[in-house]
Amino acid sequence: MRDVQYSITARASSATRTDISVRDFSLIIDEPQKLGGTNAGPNPLEYELASLAGCLNVTGHLVAGEMGLTISNLSMELSGTLNPARFMGRGEEERAGFKEITVSVSLEHDGDEAALETWLRAVEDRCPVSDNLSSGTTLSIVRH
Repeated sequence: MRDVQYSITARASSATRTDISVRDFSLIIDEPQKLGGTNAGPNPLEYELASLAGCLNVTGHLVAGEMGLTISNLSMELSGTLNPARFMGRGEEERAGFKEITVSVSLEHDGDEAALETWLRAVEDRCPVSDNLSSGTTLSIVRH
């Protein structure tokens, strides 16, 4: 298969709000008021968790179809823990991003526990967003 490239454009409309254009969609990223934003949209970390949930959903259904497994009523609760000290410029002891992300999955299925465990491991392995978060994707920030 060939590589596929995804891209967006982003413009800062304030110190906390970013307006995003992707295909035919517009997204707003903002901080809650308690962090100086206007609460016009989820913050970047919330979008990161939402992106993971969306990708796990797509990957989960793809893998289930390949396995002949029927899943329904798939729901997830995602949470991430971080220490904001590095982001705020108050120390470098810990990383700036999430220390850990926990995904709790609930679903109905027609397989046995072994099949469900195989499904879950395959979803975690094949989800592109999960891979980006766990595998240290190369990131280059350049000015043009």
